[in-house]
Amino acid sequence: MEKLKRKKRGLSSENARWVRQSGHNDALEFAITIGLPRDYRNDPKAKKDVIDPSGDAHSVKSGQKKWQIFLYGLGRFESDDAFRVMNGIGALLIECIKSFPDTFAEYEADKIAAKERLRVHMRALLAKLSEKPRLRAFFNKSLFNGGEVNYLTIKHDGIFHVFINDDVLDVFSTNLKVANSRAISVGQIAEQKVIFLYNGLNLAELEMRNDTRTHYREIRFNMIKPRAMALLLEKIPVVSSFNEKVIIHGNAIKKFGRWVRQKRSGGV
Repeated sequence: MEKLKRKKRGLSSENARWVRQSGHNDALEFAITIGLPRDYRNDPKAKKDVIDPSGDAHSVKSGQKKWQIFLYGLGRFESDDAFRVMNGIGALLIECIKSFPDTFAEYEADKIAAKERLRVHMRALLAKLSEKPRLRAFFNKSLFNGGEVNYLTIKHDGIFHVFINDDVLDVFSTNLKVANSRAISVGQIAEQKVIFLYNGLNLAELEMRNDTRTHYREIRFNMIKPRAMALLLEKIPVVSSFNEKVIIHGNAIKKFGRWVRQKRSGGV
């Protein structure tokens, strides 16, 4: 049985590496497609997957099922000033983590007690994120590092779709409803997550990850890619194409590609 567990963990780790490498490959493909050199290199730990020739930053997403927006432990929330001052949201995320004992062994000895403590803070998070300005601020920090990243660029069916950050924030903060998770089956405990819904379907979720010793006491924010993409395509129209592989949506047209327009007009 232990050998089987180790094998499953190995497969999971291998799959995670493949997902990361696939994301890096897609970012490089986008960079080349907009005219950057084939040896373009980005910071693999940053949300700035590609810096375009105008100096603007793109978070490049692909994948078929889910996007992991972040997976952070206690240290990140304690040291990141943006989370700490976000109208109490950062403090609540810290309390969610501290609902669980210091060691995984202690947690395994009494999982119910930790999950019951977590419920209080997940309800409080729901109350804060139900306010639209706070919801927008949370998405802005999570997706764009507080505005440091200019675009969400998504590879979908082989085409890169470019959305400017403000359009994405408007869509998500206006259209998503926020709720706590429910106990659906016997043995489950309610209010373990904050979920983000569109038309009654789960589009994203904020949850504790305590499933392994490696990822114990970490908070994960995931989005379901097909639903997120469908909402963005529904609300932010195509306005132009940069080339056969890059489509521009909404207000992104005002900024994206301006290096080409400047070159054509004789500008720097």
